[in-house]
This record gives sequence, structure tokens and C-alpha cells, in this order.
Amino acid sequence: MALPESAAAAAHLTGSGPTEKLAPKRAAVLVCLFEGDRGEFRVILTKRSSNLSTHSGEVSLPGGKADEGDADDRETALREAKEEIGHDPSLVTIVAVLEPFLSKHLLRVVPVIGILANKQAFRPAANTSEVDEIFEAPLEMFLKDENRRSEERDWMGVNYLVHYFDYIAGNKKFVIWGLTAGILIRVASVVYQRPPSFMEQISKL
Repeated sequence: MALPESAAAAAHLTGSGPTEKLAPKRAAVLVCLFEGDRGEFRVILTKRSSNLSTHSGEVSLPGGKADEGDADDRETALREAKEEIGHDPSLVTIVAVLEPFLSKHLLRVVPVIGILANKQAFRPAANTSEVDEIFEAPLEMFLKDENRRSEERDWMGVNYLVHYFDYIAGNKKFVIWGLTAGILIRVASVVYQRPPSFMEQISKL
């Protein structure tokens, strides 16, 4: 599920979504961008540990559920990134916090965009209990129709599109899909100030 929270709420209010009141738990992810060798924006991604009980082996952005001690979504995203991939919060400048997305498990996921000015200072260290691999991908790919497919699904009466992007890093192939793909499409649209070259979501939403 990769619906912005407002879209899910609109479906609920118009009667096409669930009848019960949505009461999602809070979470945040860090969309950490840096400049590649050719001047392009790139984003840091992870492949979740194959030993995890949920979403094992899937590609995701560093992040997780909020702790009671977190001051805000920025702090949640930075704390989780440090725990998962050893990312020093002092290296990241937060530049934007986007509208939350609502996962199919009723998790309110807030994308926090940060800039890593000095990529050389970043020393990734995967927490092997949570992360199998750390890799990077060009942000602009999430606006292109290349190496992309989608399928329509239903969530409690709401029809939505799930996007899948195939990406090869080195000799490894990754599939970036679902909530992570939806967030990156939205972030790329904001950063590059243009919509994707494909239908992002079903127009009736």
C-alpha cells in the first residue's frame, strides 16, 4: 500500500473506504539524498534481513516506528537510520517532511528528506539483525517508465496501484516496490518538480 494519508482519508469520508475510524501508529523513514559522480541525486536504500518476521528481504528506506522519547518525525527517522545502517545524524541536513503515507497495516509513515553533503564521511554499518544490504539508486529513476511495472489492488474498498521498479547494483538485482516505491515516486516528483511519466495512482482517488 502506498497511498498518501489524505487519499486514504478521502476514501474513508466518501464511504468507499473502511467504516471504522483510522487510528494508525506513527513511523518515519529517512530519504537520504546525496550527489552522485555525474551530479545526479541518489538515495540510500536497504534490503531488509531475511530473518525478519515481516517484510523480510524487501527493499526499504531506513526507518521505523516512533519511540515515546522521539521529539518528532525527524528524530524518529534519524534515530532509526543510525540504528539500522550506522548513519551519523550530524551528517544529514533535513530539508523537508512530506505528507504521511498509510500502509496496509495502518502504519502512518512520514517521509523525511535529508541531504548528505559529504558522502565520503558516511561509513555504512549494517545492523545485521535488521539489514542484509545497503545500496544506492538514482532518484530520477522513480519518475521514469523504464524497468517499471504496476498492478491494481484493493484495500478495504479502495483501488490503488502498486509500483515495482527493477534495479541492478553491481551484479545484484533489487526490486523496489510497494510503500517504498510510492514514497520515492513522490519524493522524486517534489525534488525534480515534475510528475512521473506514468499514472501514479488511480485518478478517481
